[in-house]
Amino acid sequence: MLRELDEAARALVAPRVVLFDWHATLVDTLDAMYHAVDDVIPQFPELGLMDALISHDQAKTQEDARLVDYVRAHLQLHPKIKAERRISRTDIFEVLFGEDDDAKHVAHEAFNNAYRDHYGEVQPLEGGELDLLIEMNAFDVRLGILTNRNREFFERELEIVDSGAWVDLFETTVCGDDSSRRKPNPDPILKALENLGVKPAPNCWYVGDSTTDVTAAKRAGITSVFFNASGWDHAWINKIFPGTPAHPHQPDAIVDDFTEFKWLVEECLEVGHDWPGETVR
Repeated sequence: MLRELDEAARALVAPRVVLFDWHATLVDTLDAMYHAVDDVIPQFPELGLMDALISHDQAKTQEDARLVDYVRAHLQLHPKIKAERRISRTDIFEVLFGEDDDAKHVAHEAFNNAYRDHYGEVQPLEGGELDLLIEMNAFDVRLGILTNRNREFFERELEIVDSGAWVDLFETTVCGDDSSRRKPNPDPILKALENLGVKPAPNCWYVGDSTTDVTAAKRAGITSVFFNASGWDHAWINKIFPGTPAHPHQPDAIVDDFTEFKWLVEECLEVGHDWPGETVR
């Protein structure tokens, strides 16, 4: 059973490091992302990816199975998925290819080639992110960004958002082409912590909007905060994080927006749950 927010605040270790996902967590780049995915999926036959699409018994949910069936039949995303824009390209590729890292690598590389034709517009997801990031620094919380986006694109987007005001607020950034394996593998998180000289522990939080973000955090041995910016209801959240042997990873906390996230951090600092060897002020 997934924890309610107040229960999570009582249970969590206060953060000394907070790593954020980029797209659909801190910023909105949905138009460019979906245009690139639209460009990539019709290329699946020539990329040799059709046989890599998962079978029905490999799908986590019936909805995932229907997504795969639609892509297999029509070489595009279902119009409803594109209209709702609730699922990231990383999760799309996870649904389509499951544990096949080679297929996902090919898909991500094709996405990067397509994204180059569409990216350039980026804005804060909610509008109050800059104030939040400044406050995190005031709390002596060390900040980083993890993204499956290639550095070529990410650095340009970071320079654009809020006219570059975010650039100096992060001690480390790790992009999709900075490690040999992308999320949901833990490598990018472990690299970010290594850059900070910090060992994986519950006082390191990763905040992200996708199941791949949660899986990466749990595999890395740190605290996972699921950022429910898409507004999924509780029934769906329990479906995508079933806690089964096949899909064991669940978030340690769920927030619907940055107001809730700020409350969670402040509450954890107030409660004073710390990690051995440190003092939370």
